[in-house]
Amino acid sequence: MLKPVLLLLTGTLFLSLTATGNELPDGDEIARRINARDEGVAVARHLTMRMTDRRGKTRTRETRAFRKYYGKEKRTVIFYLEPANVRNTAFLTWDYPDADRDDDQWLYLPAMRKVRRISASDRGDYFLGTDLTYEDIKLETRVSMEDYRRRTIGEDTVDGHRCYLLESVPVDKATARELGYGRVEQCVDSDIWMVRRARFWDTRGKLLKTSHFRDIRQVQGIWTQHRIEVENHKTGHRTLFLFRDVDYEHGVRDELFTQNALRRGL
Repeated sequence: MLKPVLLLLTGTLFLSLTATGNELPDGDEIARRINARDEGVAVARHLTMRMTDRRGKTRTRETRAFRKYYGKEKRTVIFYLEPANVRNTAFLTWDYPDADRDDDQWLYLPAMRKVRRISASDRGDYFLGTDLTYEDIKLETRVSMEDYRRRTIGEDTVDGHRCYLLESVPVDKATARELGYGRVEQCVDSDIWMVRRARFWDTRGKLLKTSHFRDIRQVQGIWTQHRIEVENHKTGHRTLFLFRDVDYEHGVRDELFTQNALRRGL
């Protein structure tokens, strides 16, 4: 009877050592690593958005997008180029590092000929017919440290890449209502600290949408996503974001990140 007992003890010890050796990183540590990833000081790129409804009807938007860091402050602007009915629409965001200061966001609609400020309470609204919210667009490849409590719940493999499963829950009900999410689960590539898949649940606990971040490759030494696929499980609507002509090296003019630039266009 001694041998089975020794085998059991040995197996238990092995499992214990294995678990200790593969201890998962803390959720906040994963978030910090995501936000610390090199994104370059500035980037310019062409962005195509394709929105497809449940009946298969597709609309395409061609845009130019720019982003620049001013220390820890991030500014992003998107100018619509095509088709004609949305040409000259523009969106600008100033993302401040101070958690106690609301970010500034403005939208220019040429039909109205005025710049409209987007309030903090609107950040969970969907961005111009896509399946990403204003907040999603603002964050880009980063995550909010202030809006969520997070924990690491396991591991998974996405498109052949090992990932940590990061679960994030809004800090309170008011924040959940603003964001439109009751829970977010992200698969974070542990080699390059980028999200490869994200699932979002609504405030009632029902699966809302899934995003896949694909064709991630280096451009001028910086890991860059070139394809985002988003499916809304409630509406059957899908959005495809395609990035090309990505350039981190030639800089971006400061005057692009102003309300006057929104009115002037490119």
